[in-house]
Amino acid sequence: MIRLLSDTDVAALLDLEELLPVIEKAFLAQGRGEVERPERPHFPLGIGLESDEPLGTGLTMPAYVHGEECYATKLASVHPGNPKRGVATVNAQIAVTDARTGAPQAYMDGTRVTGARTGCIGGLAARYLVDDPLTVGVIGAGTQARWGSRAIAAGSAVDLVKIYSPSDSKERCAADLADRGIPAEAVATPEGAVSGSDVVLTATPSEQPVFPGNVLESDALVVAVGAYDEGMRELDAETIERAEAVLADVPEEAIHTGDLCDSGLDLEDLVPLSDVFEGDFSRPAGIVVLCSVGSAVLDAATAGHLVERAEETGRGTTASLR
Repeated sequence: MIRLLSDTDVAALLDLEELLPVIEKAFLAQGRGEVERPERPHFPLGIGLESDEPLGTGLTMPAYVHGEECYATKLASVHPGNPKRGVATVNAQIAVTDARTGAPQAYMDGTRVTGARTGCIGGLAARYLVDDPLTVGVIGAGTQARWGSRAIAAGSAVDLVKIYSPSDSKERCAADLADRGIPAEAVATPEGAVSGSDVVLTATPSEQPVFPGNVLESDALVVAVGAYDEGMRELDAETIERAEAVLADVPEEAIHTGDLCDSGLDLEDLVPLSDVFEGDFSRPAGIVVLCSVGSAVLDAATAGHLVERAEETGRGTTASLR
């Protein structure tokens, strides 16, 4: 029998304050080499459906954290045109498998998991690297902008979140955050979001820089979560040049993204985010940049946490594949 967890089930089980230490533990395991994280293939989707151009990108993301009862494989997709279709840009499903026997254990909607675990990256970075209360500037107003803002607020005291997007979605995003008790407002320009902000979160599918680096505060933390390959970019050259330190959740992948591939930095110049949690990184005075590409290790840790909670509470339905 396997446990099926719908998006509604996942929503009922997820608590960001509880998830933050789960994600921190996963980063520690990853940094210590105590995980199995095969290379993440990504490939174009939708060629031939409407034209010869792809409509999106598919990703296959397996991972196992040593000593855990299960491992997970996430099947994800990113379709930048989805908002026009009334569909989320990122969609995912996660298969959870028993690590002792290889028997299927659970299957869950992974879209909310992706948002929450990615949000926790910024939430943990803000908690460890910036003194609160915080003013947060957000570029982007979609699902990931909301999760990132919520996770930062779950880990730190927040005075204000300023949301910028070129569309009216910024108003809806700010209203959604305010409904959750997070002070938020929409602003008219990227500069308005970034200027005066202690933490800047970029959460877009952009292929071009989304704000000018010269408007960053002199001690800002920049958390960029949108770019995961060489064709995507959120940060301009000035942002990287001004940074006293550049961190990455997965340095060997982040160095090849559009944010960093032409920066002149080498892999050895990037600080693994796990070093922050190990106590091996002292925050320098000045700007710090964190480039995040996401890690299947975080999906596996989150999925295992949710399955454990579901089994404790009886959440979800069960079915047999045989």
